Amino acid sequence: MKAAVFHEFGGPDQVRIEEVTTPRPGPGEVLISVRAAALNHLDLWARRGLPGVPLPHIGGSDIAGVIDEVGEGVVSPAVGDPVVVNPTLSCGSCAACNAGEEPLCARFSIIGEHHDGGFAEYVVVPAANTYRVPPDRDLTLAAAAPLTFLTAWRGLITRGRLEPGETVLVTGASGGVALAAIAIAGHRGARVLAITSTGHVEQVRALGVDDVFDRRDPEHRKALWERTARNGVDLVFDSVGAVTWHDNVRALARGGRLVTYGATTGHAAQTDIRYVFWRQIEIIGTTMSNRAEFRTVMDLVFGGTFQPVVDVVWPLSKARQAHERLERGDHFGKIVLVP
Repeated sequence: MKAAVFHEFGGPDQVRIEEVTTPRPGPGEVLISVRAAALNHLDLWARRGLPGVPLPHIGGSDIAGVIDEVGEGVVSPAVGDPVVVNPTLSCGSCAACNAGEEPLCARFSIIGEHHDGGFAEYVVVPAANTYRVPPDRDLTLAAAAPLTFLTAWRGLITRGRLEPGETVLVTGASGGVALAAIAIAGHRGARVLAITSTGHVEQVRALGVDDVFDRRDPEHRKALWERTARNGVDLVFDSVGAVTWHDNVRALARGGRLVTYGATTGHAAQTDIRYVFWRQIEIIGTTMSNRAEFRTVMDLVFGGTFQPVVDVVWPLSKARQAHERLERGDHFGKIVLVP
């Protein structure tokens, strides 16, 4: 089969299209004929050299396709079923897993990071990690949904405890998770503010965001403060990391929550601890989702409540160019590759 593979860590030039052995499903697993797979910043971090990424490696956590073969003991899904993949893997037997909190499992791992992913013609995953896509849904669009919406749902609803009427600030509002967060926060009945780059301000505004701020405007943080009547926001949802960390902490209202799900500009940031204790704020980490959250949010996506935002759909042969586009920040929404 053809796959986008890198054998060494480094830049986008490490990603090459190669012929590799087609995997076979073992007990409890299924072989998926990939119809589409979408990029995430996780793919950039993996390519650059995250600990635990095996080499050679096939990336791609967001996967949609059709079941081609099932392993021993698999009753559902069946051959021919269209599915999307929950990329979260866990041991299934520890205290965290038994409590339904798979992301807290000591053996937690991610398809496309710690295991080969969907930037290929075929991929093997556990049958339990599939969700059947309604037959009238476009699998290219379906591939843009899983990781982004599950991360945003857990971050905002479960971990962030977002309530109707609260004000949420979404930073980096051109990426897939941030755009999913905007949709989820609006659905929750929150007032949604967003920070994005100059070229995307009007695109974000068109999504129904209450206020959009241009991150390149040196006065944008002052304007945000004024728009909240100098009270701050109840929740900041951020993956930008070091560059925005200090400003995010300062933007919080008393009793506010800063939910972090990534660090695209760096992981080392300084925190003025006085803001933390004086305003009694919370700093909350989140990643991926548990199985129940995944099913809940996929029901909403494929029930029509949420619509993934797709930037471009390219053939798998343009995997290197897709990495370059994501790295430059030219995208608005998900970059989807089709084998």
